[in-house]
Amino acid sequence: MKIVFVGPTVPDARQLAGAAFAVRPPAMQGDILRAVRAGATIIGLVDGNFEHVAPVWHKEILFALSQGVHVFGAASMGALRAAECAPFGMVGIGEIYRRYAAGELADDSDVALLHAPAELGHAPLTVPLVNMHATLARLRHAGSITAADASRIEAAAGRIFYKRRTWAAIVAEADLWADRDRALAARLQQEMVDQKRVDALALFDAVRAQPDERRCERPGWAFNSTTMWKVLFNQPET
Repeated sequence: MKIVFVGPTVPDARQLAGAAFAVRPPAMQGDILRAVRAGATIIGLVDGNFEHVAPVWHKEILFALSQGVHVFGAASMGALRAAECAPFGMVGIGEIYRRYAAGELADDSDVALLHAPAELGHAPLTVPLVNMHATLARLRHAGSITAADASRIEAAAGRIFYKRRTWAAIVAEADLWADRDRALAARLQQEMVDQKRVDALALFDAVRAQPDERRCERPGWAFNSTTMWKVLFNQPET
């Protein structure tokens, strides 16, 4: 069984997945453990909850790997966890993962965004920093924006809390051209590079291509069943 945890990064994930893999909402602590117990052979982690619930625990990723489950991560929480767990066999995919693994990104706020609830399809409502960086890089490469203006926009975006980080708020904070703020914000929105979605779709392809079976061989490290792990492991199923 193949399972991908995804929400606002690819709101239309269920339609794209078809019968290739099961789509689950953004993961929180315990979800990967439950997926392993349910028989998952492949797990893709894209989105994760973190603000009002405990986030995905590294330990449950290690447990999945120790059981022969293939675990992929990309785009959002998945890219961050993949960079942290790559030495143990988690596979990171995409540019955002590469930047975390290279130390160019370090904070989970770089991929954070405000989104609508599940009932409204997890639609993204604000701009994550990784998409802002990718958008400005494309515009600089095309000569559509100067390096100085791009730097001011990047600095402004970094000062705004992720729940308020819209293109309009970013441009207003940058204070570049007061009489053109609305037009610039609209242009940035129209030309936005959705790097998170690009990376997540690459993970979808990797999950599709992977045989629906667990590894026969075990990793070259031993899973340590700590006291805290036993607390999570022994919690009753809900």
